[in-house]
Amino acid sequence: MSTHETTLLFQGDSITDVGRSRQDTESHSPFALGAGYAKIVAARLLCEAPEKHWRIFNRGVSGNRVVDLYARTESDILSLQPDILSILIGANDTGARFFFGNGISVAKYEKIYRLLLAECKDHFPHIRFLLGEPFVLPGERVTTEWFGEIEERQEVVHRLASEFDAKVIPFGKTFKEALERAPADYWSTDGIHPTAAGHYLMAETWWKSFQALPSKS
Repeated sequence: MSTHETTLLFQGDSITDVGRSRQDTESHSPFALGAGYAKIVAARLLCEAPEKHWRIFNRGVSGNRVVDLYARTESDILSLQPDILSILIGANDTGARFFFGNGISVAKYEKIYRLLLAECKDHFPHIRFLLGEPFVLPGERVTTEWFGEIEERQEVVHRLASEFDAKVIPFGKTFKEALERAPADYWSTDGIHPTAAGHYLMAETWWKSFQALPSKS
């Protein structure tokens, strides 16, 4: 049996954070993984593929925009030496504009996101990326003004995925289809943060993209 460890790192904002412990930093600790889709995915990977010797980390930080994530590149990405990096970022880049007047333009979002991926690739040439579409649903904190900008950020994610041979996690598409089965408040508490059902749906969507990820070269 191979003893090579495979390191998976989840990065993002509150949708990934979901109350993870800052004190417990051990790989795949249930407290360190938070209470959302990252924990659901980790449980499945650990159960189905113990031979991979998974090290699974969640370093999502509530409130983060892409610039905040980029500022954590050294401490919260490179230091963990990920083989697979899963990123979901963008909702706060739009939300901060409407809530605080401190959003990140789509152009700057693309520039910083590209820089982040390039630095990771420079350090770890064989790293594989899973890039989640940022998304919002109708809800008490989300106005119609959000949707066009979020779609532009989704387009950025698809462009970057093409550039870096990454797989897109189509969260936006999945939730749009889910609205045909149940109303928005079934999937999200406020249009931004998923419910338990929403996180499970995210985990299933993530898994499908992970299955299509190219093998390590």
